[in-house]
Amino acid sequence: MWAEARSLYFAADFPKYASKEWRQLHPDDPRRLAGALDAAEMWRKYGDEEALLQWFRDATAAREPLWARRTIAELNELAKPKPPHQVTATDGWPPIKVPGTDTWRHNLDGRQIDLPHNRPRPRTYMEAAA
Repeated sequence: MWAEARSLYFAADFPKYASKEWRQLHPDDPRRLAGALDAAEMWRKYGDEEALLQWFRDATAAREPLWARRTIAELNELAKPKPPHQVTATDGWPPIKVPGTDTWRHNLDGRQIDLPHNRPRPRTYMEAAA
């Protein structure tokens, strides 16, 4: 049955999977298996048929006309760098390293504090003794 279904699959001599003609075939009919093989191969290559059709609908949907889109001046204004935001700690979270500095931020009892144990430590015994 597999060999016959394979030859039918390559000859494209079978009804589409789940079509009325396909459902009317006997379960042992090789054309039924060839239709299922074709559907499985399409799924492997292209994924869900409905998702593929939705992608085609989205790709060909009418787009906003050029005159209604943002101007170059508006886009340039949006592209300007924004000032950095102030880093604040959150209750229950571990300390965070502030980028570009050697400081840590930590939240304890609702107040943000720098904890001494988060400060850089000396690397050697001699540095610690000094």
